[in-house]
Amino acid sequence: MIDYKPSIAIVDYGLGNLFSIKQACLFVGLNAVITHAREEILAADGVILPGVGAYGDAVDTLRRLDLISVLRDIAFSSKPLVGICLGMQLLMTESYEFGRHKGLDIIAGPVNRFENPKDKDRLLKVPQIGWNRIFPAYEGASWQGTPLQEIGEGEYMYFVHSYIVQPQDEEVILSRSRYGHIDFCSGVRRKNVYAFQFHPERSGPAGLKIYLNLRKELEKARENNEYKDGD
Repeated sequence: MIDYKPSIAIVDYGLGNLFSIKQACLFVGLNAVITHAREEILAADGVILPGVGAYGDAVDTLRRLDLISVLRDIAFSSKPLVGICLGMQLLMTESYEFGRHKGLDIIAGPVNRFENPKDKDRLLKVPQIGWNRIFPAYEGASWQGTPLQEIGEGEYMYFVHSYIVQPQDEEVILSRSRYGHIDFCSGVRRKNVYAFQFHPERSGPAGLKIYLNLRKELEKARENNEYKDGD
């Protein structure tokens, strides 16, 4: 019997750490392709929307490539869609980075800049660059059944960002982190949509565990025939 490797499409719109993400996917046994072709994205078992750089440029490029409707269609199907860093922010309603820019509006809420994060009386640098810890959204919350499954509470992940998402519905918040005095949303989940402000592919073994959990979810979905006929 030939082992099945779930396929994952990594959306290429010119603003992402694509190679590192692909290598992480390949390492855990995913069949990863970097692409901006609508047909390949729609045909994949799961989709990753990465991103680094300017929000407005990202939205403009997705629109030019005619990928906005594709990503929204996937988000409102049962197929996993994973946003990473800027990719997480793009899922929101709008961003106020260098003006006001409309996002994909898959998760309601704005993207705003860190407001003078402080450690006691000392202002912290923005962007936040480096390791920070992630915690469940609230005390007693479980990550079971999500890509954060079996990752320890307070685990360190690698962040590079100046802006944070602020979901209107706190029920979608999967993880929280803290930078100075600011408690912020570092992970979200809305049904089949997951997103992380940190970079799993740069977060060592714990980050790779997220990709491994994604592979397991895709394998389970195939076994259950969840995606038959595009459902």
